[in-house]
Amino acid sequence: MTDYKALIDAETWAFIERTNSYYPPDTIDYTIAQQREIYDRMCREFFAGYPEGVTAETSAIATPEHNISIRIYRNGAPQKTGTVLYIHGGGFILGGLDSHDDVCAELCARTGYEVVSVDYRLAPEHLHPAAFDDAMSAFEWAAATYDSPILLCGDSAGGNLCAAVSHATRGHAKRPIGQVLIYPGLGGDRSHGSYVTHAEAPMLTMRDLEFYKHIRTGGTDQTGDITLSPLADADFANLPPTVLITAECDPLSSDGEAYRDRVIAAGGRAVWIEEKGLVHGYLRARHTVGRARASFTRIVDAAAALGEGAWPW
Repeated sequence: MTDYKALIDAETWAFIERTNSYYPPDTIDYTIAQQREIYDRMCREFFAGYPEGVTAETSAIATPEHNISIRIYRNGAPQKTGTVLYIHGGGFILGGLDSHDDVCAELCARTGYEVVSVDYRLAPEHLHPAAFDDAMSAFEWAAATYDSPILLCGDSAGGNLCAAVSHATRGHAKRPIGQVLIYPGLGGDRSHGSYVTHAEAPMLTMRDLEFYKHIRTGGTDQTGDITLSPLADADFANLPPTVLITAECDPLSSDGEAYRDRVIAAGGRAVWIEEKGLVHGYLRARHTVGRARASFTRIVDAAAALGEGAWPW
């Protein structure tokens, strides 16, 4: 058994306990509607507001089938060198423009880039590949709308969607300039590594992961679908420079390591940073936990560098 009392510090335990008070560990046993209500309330409780000078405009991307809601964040002193397309986490069934509202606003303030947050369709009402299709449509819209390079950034499920878009757009005239993947689920081997060591981690367990995968796919076996599991791709060449930032106490952490290794083996640029003692979902702890605060600074710095075409590692 992993000794989380030794790995996780007091600040992080306080964050875990606060999260569990709003979003209990057995939340996946509730109905989808109840899970969303619980999750949305938790996000409101953690909402940190907007930094001074940041404004947001909610709009929509028109597609032939439906509109995709987006929220565009702008800084009073914008940097035109890059634009961030942000794709939120939530197990493919939770979240939206409000769940990561303050994260996107802070990313905008600290990088100076415009940030476009994407409200992709959720399962089970919309099974895979609906979320991927919306992420692709959002990237194509951003590539056509902005003269600046487009940087992909996403956490958890959003990190999965960012990576899937990067794989799918390698032949496009305008491709992502880089990607920052925050504790992403990339479809790695669930029989070893962190999937085993941290199967019962606080905040995210293997039971949770199996539930989300089942809901996203409708229970069908889609092994080998790289739009579902980017690590299933046989070709890792020509991917954008990639920064992977994972939490040590998270069953998904090994996906960051595996993805980095595949990109580098194919001749690309990738770095994997495993944040010691942190847990899945720690973005919400960035104002109260020192380790999470430091990690968010690394995320901001990575986004700022990649948006300018720089590679500081």
